[in-house]
This record gives sequence, C-alpha cells and structure tokens, in this order.
Amino acid sequence: MRNGLISIAAFAAAIILPTLPAAAQQTDMTFFVTSNGLGKGGDLGGLDGADKHCQSLAQAAGAGGKTWRAYLSTQGAGAVNARDRIGKGPWQNAKGVVIAKDVAELHNNNNINKQTALTEKGEVVNGRGDQPNRHDILTGSEPDGVAFTGSNDRTCGNWTKSGDGSAMVGHHDRMGFDEQPPAKSWNSSHSSRGPGGGCSQADLRSTGGDGLLYCFAAN
Repeated sequence: MRNGLISIAAFAAAIILPTLPAAAQQTDMTFFVTSNGLGKGGDLGGLDGADKHCQSLAQAAGAGGKTWRAYLSTQGAGAVNARDRIGKGPWQNAKGVVIAKDVAELHNNNNINKQTALTEKGEVVNGRGDQPNRHDILTGSEPDGVAFTGSNDRTCGNWTKSGDGSAMVGHHDRMGFDEQPPAKSWNSSHSSRGPGGGCSQADLRSTGGDGLLYCFAAN
C-alpha cells in the first residue's frame, strides 16, 4: 500500500513540476500583448479602462503584483505620452526574453517581433499571413512614443469612441505591405479606418487588428 502511495505521489510530481518554471517566468513578466481586446473597438474606457484591462489579464496570469499600464497616448489639453507612463524598464515577456532594457532602447532598437511580443499567457499573437491577422496594436503614438499634435484624431477620442474617429496602431510582427519604416513600426504604422467610422471593433478587424494593447509593468 505504501509503495502504491509513493508511486502516485511521484506521478503527480512528474506532472506538476514541469509547469513550475513557466509559472515562475510569468510572475517575472513585465511586458505582454493582451490576449484579447475589450470588444468595443477604440472605446477602452479611457486610459483608466485600458490600464484596468492590462491589470486584470496580468492578475489572471499570476503577475498581478505589479502596476500595469497600457502603452497609449492621448491628445489635446493635458495630452499624455505613452512613453512616460510605462516605467523605466527593463521589460521581459512571459518567457523571460528581454524586449528592451529602458525607454530609449524601446524606441530605437528594441526586441519586439512576432516571436517575442507574446500574450500574458506566453502565446504568439497572429500576424500578417495568419488568419485572422491581429497584428494592429492600438497605441495612438508617434514613433518616439509621444502624443500626436494637431486636430486629426489618432486616439479614437482619447480611447472613448467606437464609431467615428481614428487610432494609430503599430505592427507587433514588424510586417506590412512594403519595406518602408511605417510598415515595420511596432508602435506607429498606420491609422485605423473602415465603414463603421474608424473606431468600431469591425473597423479595427478590417485592417488586421482586434483592439489589442501593449501592456508594461511600470514598477
């Protein structure tokens, strides 16, 4: 009987132990792409709603002990720069791969691509050539991570609209229609558009997106 109990315990350990390193890595995770959007197009409930989405997904993945921020800019009076709200780095994905050591590297020579821009679950996000393509990530930002100036909407009304408007997106897989820098930009590739006005969930999907976000641990 005792030998039988030992065998059962050994079998259980053999199943559980291989999962421990992955869980530990996710606890150390400081960057991810959201596995899903909020489903309301560009209406994220403002920056607070976007941050709560990041925090909730991180919590479910075992990394909720950090303060998570969505990489998003806003426009107009009191404009916020995405680069100023994500902490100092370094940042690593759910597998422990560093994508940037600091804010300067993030906006110049980072390690973000389809293989490293993983979800909070450690999964690869569909990119160009996959069905469905989900490589458009909402940012509302210039290539250097600052807010757009001028009157043209690039943030779906500061992340409160799901109809008329537009949002700047980046390509997490660094791929587009051509080899020009915008097509390969992780954070500032093109504006959303579509028959629903530009900010609906259907509009975001029509150009290869799904309302996904970049989330960074700010502490």
